[in-house]
Amino acid sequence: MPQRSLVGKPSMPRLASRRLLQKFGVHPEDPQATALDLKGFTALCIATNHAVLDIGVATGVFSSELTVPYYVFRDAGMQVDVASPRGGIIPVDPLSLKQELRTPSDDRLLDDPIFRGQLSNSLAIAAVDFTAYDIIYFAGGWGASYDFAQTPLLGQRVSEAYAAERVIGGICHGPLGLLGGRTPSGESIVKGRRVTAVTDRQVKQLGIEITPLHPETELRRAGALFESETHPARDFFANHFVADGDLITGQNQNAGPMVARLMMQRVLAKAVAGKRKAS
Repeated sequence: MPQRSLVGKPSMPRLASRRLLQKFGVHPEDPQATALDLKGFTALCIATNHAVLDIGVATGVFSSELTVPYYVFRDAGMQVDVASPRGGIIPVDPLSLKQELRTPSDDRLLDDPIFRGQLSNSLAIAAVDFTAYDIIYFAGGWGASYDFAQTPLLGQRVSEAYAAERVIGGICHGPLGLLGGRTPSGESIVKGRRVTAVTDRQVKQLGIEITPLHPETELRRAGALFESETHPARDFFANHFVADGDLITGQNQNAGPMVARLMMQRVLAKAVAGKRKAS
């Protein structure tokens, strides 16, 4: 029996569920969204290759944590490439593709052969020069806790991008990709820096503590000045994002559009400053 394909257009009841979730804080729109022109600039979006959370439980990248920034970058005119630690298929957490949890960007992905192709045949980080990009963005999802910090080459590439003064960041579990990065003097790039990511509280609330690394714990251990917001119900409904120079991070899936905008604004500000210095 053939498997049924996902379709981009959600049903009316599911759209109503989305709107209700949005009222509680899930996938908010960016109140400071603005049209930006970044033609000629480039972004590299990185996601996990890890597809299994437990026996019989699929995981991967949380869809909106990749799709929302990806389309923000692309719609601003950027060239956007997609990579993963090993290259090839990037698994998408099936929970994140449920109609009520999807965003318009997720709907768009399902009908976008270009993006779907990038997810099916992502670039391997071994073949990518991170310094060739203006933005290095790490998408989250439970899968990232299995292969971002555990891939030494990824840390080397992040170190190179940091030394080249590229704008680097991510949301939720994505900032685990920063842990292997080192400054030219050998210190962690997050030491003494304001960053955020998914909280230990949210991990506990969701009942998924079997993953090997928890972002808040690991970032604090690396010396980061970790900050976050809480929500009276659950941290899944909270939102927080922070920019500290070239490091820009978001607490969870709710920060996607804000982090993407801040990264692009940082790139533009650096470009203007560079022209002033040149003149």
